[in-house]
Amino acid sequence: MNPSLSHFPIHRTVLNNGIVLLVAENPAADIIAARVFIRAGSCHEQPGQAGLAHLLSAVMTKGCDGLSSLEIAEQVESTGASLSADAATDYFLLSLKTVTSDFAEILALAGRILRSPTFPEAQVELERRLTLQNIRSQQEQPFTIAFEQMRQAMYQNHPYAMSVLGNEATVNRLTRSDLVEYHQTYFRPDNVVISIAGRVTLADAVALVEQVFGDWQAPTQALPTITLPEIQVSPQHQLKPIQTQQSIVMLGYLGSSVMSVDYAPLKLLSTYLGNGLSSRLFVELREKRGLAYEVSAFYPTRLYQGSFVVYMGTAPENTSIGLNGLRKEVELICTTEVSEDALQAAKNKILGQYALGKQTNGQIAQIYGWYETLGLGINFDSEFQELITSVNAQDAKAAAARYLQEPYLSLVGQEEAINRALA
Repeated sequence: MNPSLSHFPIHRTVLNNGIVLLVAENPAADIIAARVFIRAGSCHEQPGQAGLAHLLSAVMTKGCDGLSSLEIAEQVESTGASLSADAATDYFLLSLKTVTSDFAEILALAGRILRSPTFPEAQVELERRLTLQNIRSQQEQPFTIAFEQMRQAMYQNHPYAMSVLGNEATVNRLTRSDLVEYHQTYFRPDNVVISIAGRVTLADAVALVEQVFGDWQAPTQALPTITLPEIQVSPQHQLKPIQTQQSIVMLGYLGSSVMSVDYAPLKLLSTYLGNGLSSRLFVELREKRGLAYEVSAFYPTRLYQGSFVVYMGTAPENTSIGLNGLRKEVELICTTEVSEDALQAAKNKILGQYALGKQTNGQIAQIYGWYETLGLGINFDSEFQELITSVNAQDAKAAAARYLQEPYLSLVGQEEAINRALA
């Protein structure tokens, strides 16, 4: 395990073509990890093109200027390196990790893949089929069905309503020319953040990145601005009767963006309620009352309004009691201050997990690159910890009262059980 991140200086440099380069010098291991972020994720897809960024990420490493899918794989594997692409709601990502001596070679390969992917038609079709299989298999998982229902109800026409994978209809419509157009639009140097961590000096990192990306020029036209539909708040019930051994009971609340002052209190409340075996929901609903197979809360960090979700998996006959139990626990934090001890325990947990998430060079490159891409800046690493530390019981209660009053409800399970829960 590496020493704490704070021991390493983080340098931020902007190249002439607009690329933002972050370098964390960590000489502890003979490894370099890099994350190349593009400020474009599933939020930047046109309506009706859901799944485009994901399909792009799947096909991206399957062929580039002068190299086939197999040649790319052989070049990566012959050095023992790793190279992969991924799409999220708020960004697109190319990740690589190598021993220090091979970094220049793999970074050059990543540059070719990023700048001139060929999107071979056969690979587009293969990855489309695999994506459709993935979508279908998710439709058999009660939790995924419940969460899908929840997102659709909460976000309506906003891209956050959709899975990053898209759905069968949208994925079937996507064409190779859609991939080319999306790539030409968003993959440009002034929309890129490159974050590097490992045994490399700032001077060497700048020289290598200049070598691979220095001649990449930004187009003259401005980046398109995305106008997202306003999210209308109208809490409602969504039911999906399916033959299953358990009911999924899910309450969702429209939370805040990571930019909001309410972000830290909500993050803390999510940890207090449903993160781990000592969390409030686990102790009250599973340990004491034996109601839940699983029970949890999550509140993902988002550029736009995130969703604050609590859920449980329970036996069909416990659906009604489970729903009431979840509701009561959330209502309690809206009306009653969390005790100082419980609040401090939640802070210790969230900050401990945060520190553990910054142990490897890959994690270090990821977290700084992500903050920069979201527009928070690299100082958000220390700011986040200060924000969490400074939340008091009154802040937490006020944030809960603002956001966690009227839940969206998603129920998945046997028809009789979920209907009775609403009766």
